[in-house]
Amino acid sequence: MENEKNMQVIDNLYKAFATGDMPAVLELMDGYITWNEAESNSLASGNPYIGPDAILNGVFARLGSVHEYFHLKDVQLHNMHDNKVFATLRYDAKVKKTGKSYNAQVAHFWTLNNDGKITRFQQYVDTKKLADAGA
Repeated sequence: MENEKNMQVIDNLYKAFATGDMPAVLELMDGYITWNEAESNSLASGNPYIGPDAILNGVFARLGSVHEYFHLKDVQLHNMHDNKVFATLRYDAKVKKTGKSYNAQVAHFWTLNNDGKITRFQQYVDTKKLADAGA
């Protein structure tokens, strides 16, 4: 698949996530996707998450239960070769339990197959900011 199409897949994922359309987000994933949260992130306890259901329950549901709000800001996509897309962005969020907000620098590294399904995800984030907020 051409990288422009890969960029569109990832752009569609971020747009669906922003509107809370989790079925659309999950539909973009391969059935055996491997998802890794950044080391030292509290969500990394389930690494690697394998398959959309594991990601839905182990990552997205936990994000929703812990946060009053969780937004992706300033998303910039960077085209790479070999069906890879790199995204730089920020997490703008507030933790329910502590009432603390954070705005953390983030990078996402995506790999897609030739059919345009996401097969791998690796998160890189300022885990200290997340931990300081109680996330």
